[in-house]
Amino acid sequence: MRRSLTAFLFFGALLGIWQWACAREFWSPVLVPSPLSVVQYLWGGVLDGSLAEAVGVTMKRLLVGYFAGLLVGVPLGLFTARFRFLHDTIGVLALGLQGLPSVCWVPLALLWFGQTEAAMLFVVVMGTLWSVVLAAESGVRNANPLYVRAARTMGSRGLHLWLTVILPASLPFIVSGMKQGWAFAWRSLMAAEIFVTIMTGFGLGHLLHYGRELHAMDQVIGIMLVIVLIGLAADKVLFSPWEKWLHRRWGTNKNA
Repeated sequence: MRRSLTAFLFFGALLGIWQWACAREFWSPVLVPSPLSVVQYLWGGVLDGSLAEAVGVTMKRLLVGYFAGLLVGVPLGLFTARFRFLHDTIGVLALGLQGLPSVCWVPLALLWFGQTEAAMLFVVVMGTLWSVVLAAESGVRNANPLYVRAARTMGSRGLHLWLTVILPASLPFIVSGMKQGWAFAWRSLMAAEIFVTIMTGFGLGHLLHYGRELHAMDQVIGIMLVIVLIGLAADKVLFSPWEKWLHRRWGTNKNA
């Protein structure tokens, strides 16, 4: 309760300072709109359905690309940890490409796929894939060796050992990689939606781009707030509880 109250007071103070500075005209309202203007834009977007439609289009693209990245990245990371050849090749490639800014994939996507949904999907997959590969590999390599030795002593070998011991022990690291991959997927998709113009549906990135083109800063800041809120909700509802539970379950959390 105290933590919630502290957060409420902190963000309330930020909004108050923002509104006060706008009322005193410390800057041009064209450049920095007031909180009231942003709320009015968001409320208008809710009433006419444009905001919900944009959120739906963006989330569909994000989820499809993100889960495609997971389906490829987790097995690939496990194989990379298992086989030295893959560790020396795919592992090095993943390490290098993980640091590549997401926007760098957009020109390739446009050249290969054109102004299509496939270009969006490609960019999101590339934003997700390499973080998940590295996390899965790290999870296998950091699995508690006591668990592995105990399982082998009791006769566990091969696929059974991987499915019942190594993979579960790797889950805390894999979930952390999934969380990081989600953040990279968001950034990749926003970059793609800003640069790729298609007629199959306008997402949040498109609204952000058009707000900039029209010098509608209330739209730009409003869409940024929506993106931040969706990211916070995903972390608080999905990743953080699962991550904390797994770390407690496997004894990898020092504060457990």
